[in-house]
Parts: sequence; C-alpha cells; structure tokens
Amino acid sequence: MNAAAALPGPPPLRRAWQAARNVLLVRLDNLGDVLMTTPALWALRHGAADRRLTLLASPGGAALRPHLPWLDDCIVYDAPWSKGSGGSRAPATDATLVDALARRHFDAAILFTVCTQSALPAALLCRLAGIPLRLAYSRENPYELLTDWQPDHEVCADGMRHEVQRQIDLVRSVGFGTPAPHLRFDVRVADRASLQRQLAQAGVDPARPHVVVHPGATAASRRWPAQRFGEAAAQISTGLQCQVLVTGGPGDRAGVDDAMRAAGTCAGRGVIALPASLSLGELAALIESARAVLCNNSGPAHLAAALGTPVAVVYAMTNPQHTPWQVPSRVLQRLVPCRHCLKSACPLQHHACLTDVPVSEAVDAVQSLVRGEALQRSGTPTAAPVVPVAA
Repeated sequence: MNAAAALPGPPPLRRAWQAARNVLLVRLDNLGDVLMTTPALWALRHGAADRRLTLLASPGGAALRPHLPWLDDCIVYDAPWSKGSGGSRAPATDATLVDALARRHFDAAILFTVCTQSALPAALLCRLAGIPLRLAYSRENPYELLTDWQPDHEVCADGMRHEVQRQIDLVRSVGFGTPAPHLRFDVRVADRASLQRQLAQAGVDPARPHVVVHPGATAASRRWPAQRFGEAAAQISTGLQCQVLVTGGPGDRAGVDDAMRAAGTCAGRGVIALPASLSLGELAALIESARAVLCNNSGPAHLAAALGTPVAVVYAMTNPQHTPWQVPSRVLQRLVPCRHCLKSACPLQHHACLTDVPVSEAVDAVQSLVRGEALQRSGTPTAAPVVPVAA
C-alpha cells in the first residue's frame, strides 16, 4: 500500500456534512446577529454552488434576505424562546413550522446561537421535522437532539472571542471553511437610486461628502444620550466641513429630534435629519457612501462593517462580543465594574459605560477615521483605549 492510500479519510460525520445539499441555517435573533453570522453562512456556499441554503430567521433577521442573494430561501419564524416581534406564538405555529420543514426534506440543519442562548428548542423542532444532521453549540449533553455538537464553555468576559469567530468555528468543526471571513450585505442598484431621491427631498447636497450619525438602539442600555449625538454632529460638520446626516427608524424619532435640537444652529444646514421611512437597503446605501458612521452598538455598526465604512461606536459594556468586525473602527467605552451585564436596561441606572464617554471623544474618533481612512483600510482595525471607571 502506498503512502497516499494509507492516509485516513475524513471522519464519517464530516463526509456526511460535506455531502449535504439542502441545508437549513437557523438564526432566530436580531438583524445584527444575522449579519455577524454571514461569514459562517457563506462558508457553506463557498465551493458548493449546488448546495441549497435556507435561512430560518426572526421577522427582524429576515429583513436581510433581499441583501443576501446567495441564499436560496428564507423562512420567517417568531420563536417563543426568543424576544418576539409581537406576532402570534400559539403552539399551533410551532407545529406548522415542523410540518413545513419536514416537507422540504432538509439534509442538515446548523443552529447558530450566542453563548447565553440554548440551541436545544430549535434542535428539537429540527429533529421532529426529520432533519438527519443537526449541529450547534450546547452547554449540556444534547444526546440525540443534536447529531454533532460543540461544547459551549463561553461566558461573557474580557478577551472572549468575537461573535463572528464563534460562528465560523462552529461550521469549521464539520469541515466548512471560507477564505473571506468578512460580513456580507449586497446593496442593490435600486436602493442607491431611491436613496438619491430621498436625499434630494431632504435638501442634501450630493456633491458634498457626508458622515452618518445614528442615535438609536433597540435596548436602552446601549443608547448614548441622543443630545450628545447632536452635539457631536454639529462639531463634526464644522470640523470636517461636511454634511452630517442623522438617521433613525420610526421607533427612533424622539432620539433624532433630540439630536437635532442639540445640534443647534447647525441643524438644517450642516446637520440634516433624514426621514424615518428609509428602507434597510436605502440605509445601507447611505452608509456605503459615507466617510464614516457614528452610532451605538446596533445594526448600523454591523452594516458599516459589512460595507467597509469606518465606524465609531459608543459601545455599552453589556456584551463584549459585538465590536465592529474587520473594518477601520474606534470603540468608545468605559471599563465599569458592572460590565458584561447582558441587560437591556442599566440595572444600576447610571449607564456609566456610556455616559462617561464625552462628546469630544466621539468627535475625535470620527475625525481621525475620516482623515486616516485610506491608511487604515489596509491595516488592522483599531480601538480607543478603554478607560477604567472606579466602582
């Protein structure tokens, strides 16, 4: 027997995963979480154009489907073990999903979670649907709920791996890798065209460069005061001689209004509020064309990372895993004793990890990103120093 013939082949389970051609990809939390999973999702597309990929996502996460054209399909499911969208969560909905999954005859399912979530409820649904291969992280032995699993020993702590890397490592465990582990989001030509119409109506000068400021975030614990965003917007506009475009969805209008009031005499001149009606694609087109973005730890930060736009993030210390991925960045935060609380509202009501970040620091971060953009794009993302705060 020659040496080549003596080499062991891949383990049977890995061979089965590589042979899977109809795969369900499960990510049931927010839009930003799905964005941070796209490098792992792309690993299944890489080198296998004939593999059919279906995303099972929450209503918020499913909004990404038009911008991930390399996915073949998307199923929307408001899981009862996740923060919901307010839709129906009757048990019959779960039974309907199991039937729908069974009819599609999936070969495999990969379940993506953060370290504080359990994949086992979704694993049970996939088992009931007859999906033969099921992969996820798990803290306890899942027995037959999963055919392949990675022990989950992670806890929220300084120095833990990034959320993107966590998902890449999961799919790599069964043989899927990718040479390009960057976030993915396709901006459509129609989105760019409709954005230009929106900007013209808002009085934006297309010949002048712009910076995007987005004061919103889904959780109160991750919102830097909107007034500070407005003060920073005014100083950025004056310092860089550019337009600062303030954005926010329908739920962010109070914050946008507060920011515009704080912008003072710059409001309506160098600082312009954009309508709340911007679609996800239009917001992405706006970020794509910006010199930089200033925002909280929220969806726009991950959009900026996906589109290669430098981003300064006023970053709440609730979870350390979600900093901008592979993009020129500044992370502005304070190292508080209560960090990694994972709370949607500050349990101590001081928000020191955010409120102790001054406006001047945010302004300096944006200006340095804009002025050093060409140099930093080819280098390693950088962050502002973390300043400890006394207990």
